[in-house]
Amino acid sequence: MIIPLDANMDNIAHYIDQTILKPEANREEIEKFIEEVIQYDFYAAVVNPCWLELIHKELPANIKRCSVVGFPLGASSTKVKVKAVEDLILKGCDEIDMVMNIGYFKSRDYKNVSADITAVVESAQGHVVKVIIETCLLSDAEKKDAAKLIIESGAHFVKTSTGFNKEGALVRDVKLLRDAVGHDFGVKASGGIRDYDTGITMINAGANRIGTSAGVSIVKCMKKRGLTDNSYKK
Repeated sequence: MIIPLDANMDNIAHYIDQTILKPEANREEIEKFIEEVIQYDFYAAVVNPCWLELIHKELPANIKRCSVVGFPLGASSTKVKVKAVEDLILKGCDEIDMVMNIGYFKSRDYKNVSADITAVVESAQGHVVKVIIETCLLSDAEKKDAAKLIIESGAHFVKTSTGFNKEGALVRDVKLLRDAVGHDFGVKASGGIRDYDTGITMINAGANRIGTSAGVSIVKCMKKRGLTDNSYKK
């Protein structure tokens, strides 16, 4: 689902894909993560593929299960990405966050970039696909071109960052991507969003979704201030 930009929401948690993607995360941390996702009612829970079956089993139906493909480099072959998606769907995944093949894109091999994304979208069988373009590695013109390719390839969101590179989401990039894709396409801001004010700023800049591992502290801040999203919404 793409949250409408003009949605009348009173809880920032409903914008948040709560994330735990650090490679050292152990089962105890994943169990705590699941408890927090349920307690704070985040829109989605994002985990590495090895933990997907666990969260699928323990999360209520209203919270989306999300996992990653080609993460964090995007350099897996298309066949590997497709097999990974097929496995995730079989294990109950609702949404896929894939990394664009950045090396192909920087080579201007747009045909293969598009084919890579299209293959993932088709193997996702109608499930939401978000494509990470790693904005810190692209020029503004390249960000616009990537967004266009993503739309043409049938995906549902353009996403700023993995959070594993030199820089995460920037407000200016969210604005640029929103302008590039128009009102009705998904924009996910991710990477370095660790407080409520930054999250709201990203939403005001045009993000439909926020990817963060700091969702708990963000929601706690909102509640402590007695605020709602609409208190801040411009």
